[in-house]
Amino acid sequence: MENPKAVCDGGDLDCGSGLLLIIKKAMDPLLDGEVLEVRSRERTVADDLPAWCRMVNHEFLGSEPGDHTIRYFIRKGARQEELGADLEAAKGYKWNVRVQGERTLSAKVRSRNHTFVVGKPADFGSKVAAPSAIDYLIGALASDLTVGFKALASRRNLEIDQLEVSLKAGLDNVLFHLEMEDVGSPKVKEVTGTFYVSSPQSDEDLEKLWNKTLERSPIYQTLKPSININIQFVIVY
Repeated sequence: MENPKAVCDGGDLDCGSGLLLIIKKAMDPLLDGEVLEVRSRERTVADDLPAWCRMVNHEFLGSEPGDHTIRYFIRKGARQEELGADLEAAKGYKWNVRVQGERTLSAKVRSRNHTFVVGKPADFGSKVAAPSAIDYLIGALASDLTVGFKALASRRNLEIDQLEVSLKAGLDNVLFHLEMEDVGSPKVKEVTGTFYVSSPQSDEDLEKLWNKTLERSPIYQTLKPSININIQFVIVY
């Protein structure tokens, strides 16, 4: 392969979840004909990246094994679309769901190619017909932090062995929600829990990664101004 002019690492991202924007940003400063090396651990990139190159007039030069990654080589073509337009389109993206009420006290949510059922907000049983909106709320927070941490680690070539998050949430007054009392508030009062990580990386690198995860998390940053969130970061040896 020819010596690349620049290198970008997409970690475990696939072409549909941000890798193409990373490639375009790395490609933008290059002159026509110069070569970009893309490093990736996501297997679907092997099929999707050559097809994308054909669509946008880049030349896909091939790939070779790297250090825990596959190295892909792309020669920049002429007459490329402006990076700014793609970044603005990404900024303007809107998530969309459709929700239908069911005969029981539940709702069916349709999101892209997935459908899931949401049960009553206040249900105290250990077994339920469907997770509640509160379950989904803290599940979304835990999932966002988990996947976000792994994605940031993969882009930095930091090895993560295992991750596990345990969260609990309490309402200010659930009885207000149930119309059994008229004082207090139905809002989520606090979220507490622990984020466990096992990794051969240094404690300092993992702490920095955790802080960066919180800084870049859409769900955490949305909830933080209105909810007391206390999640301990614990490194397990």
